[in-house]
Amino acid sequence: MRAARLIKMVLLLQTRASMTAAELARELEVSERTVARDAQALSEAGIPVYADRGRAGGYRLIGGYRTRLTGLARGEAEALFLSGVPGALRDMGLEDSASAARLKVSAALLPSLRDASRSAAQRFHLDAPAWFSEPLTPELLPVLAGAVWDDRPVLARYLRDGAEVERALEPYGLVLKAGLWYLCARVTDAGAFRVYRIDRFTAVEPGPERFRRDDGFDLPEFWRERAEEFARSVLRSEVVVRLSPEGVRMLPYAVDPASAKEALGASEAPDGRGWVTLTLPVESEEVARMQLRGLGPEVEVLAPAALRERCAEDAAGAAALYRPPTT
Repeated sequence: MRAARLIKMVLLLQTRASMTAAELARELEVSERTVARDAQALSEAGIPVYADRGRAGGYRLIGGYRTRLTGLARGEAEALFLSGVPGALRDMGLEDSASAARLKVSAALLPSLRDASRSAAQRFHLDAPAWFSEPLTPELLPVLAGAVWDDRPVLARYLRDGAEVERALEPYGLVLKAGLWYLCARVTDAGAFRVYRIDRFTAVEPGPERFRRDDGFDLPEFWRERAEEFARSVLRSEVVVRLSPEGVRMLPYAVDPASAKEALGASEAPDGRGWVTLTLPVESEEVARMQLRGLGPEVEVLAPAALRERCAEDAAGAAALYRPPTT
């Protein structure tokens, strides 16, 4: 633990001209007294750490000293490629590895390039969760992330249809989608790849051995295929609607964008008023009612008849609310 801290101290001083004891203590998460002891230990080990006394003093390396201790550990190198997603790194327990990796890379760069990491961080930030929703960090995410990174099989228990199920899994990858974490894993007994919501896991026990990964597994492609299958499986019903030109423009914001695009591509030619008739796949009639309600007078439901009747009732109710008072 102390050796890693001493290395980090040297790298910090190598990337900056000078640092106060308070600044080093904050970066290293220790007391200023510990910083003084560490500086003394480095000096006794032959690393030229010099302490400038006085109010504006601090610690610095003498004579442009540069260390060769910039090699990345495997975990640090892997975490470095995720540095653009700081929230995800924190949730998976990889924040310290990424910080160490960035520091080592900065120490190896030319002085004119050492602000590159900060410059990039001030120009790009990924905020994955959707608007108006609290991001959920599952309690067992760090354990699963460690198993994914080390290729460790796990014995997991999770909730399915209200009951707890136990499975032996080979965890291949993690996906963060709209604020929710998913595990892509191969079921050890069946050999099939499946997707699990991590917040439904109740227990995870990593095994002592490593499993051999399938080199042909492509996480982005696997997730894309599963996401498309899920979207298609959810859309079990169909409705026929007429849309005004404004309704056509607003449709992808009211329903699944991919379904809207597909339905519009297969729609009939616009009529004389520019209205378009199309068949739209939806999750259910009730969900379609709520979704299409947002389009107001820009949509007319033609079928099924029951849905048309309910939408007519909604429209009549809204018209009654906005009817001018009589005198």
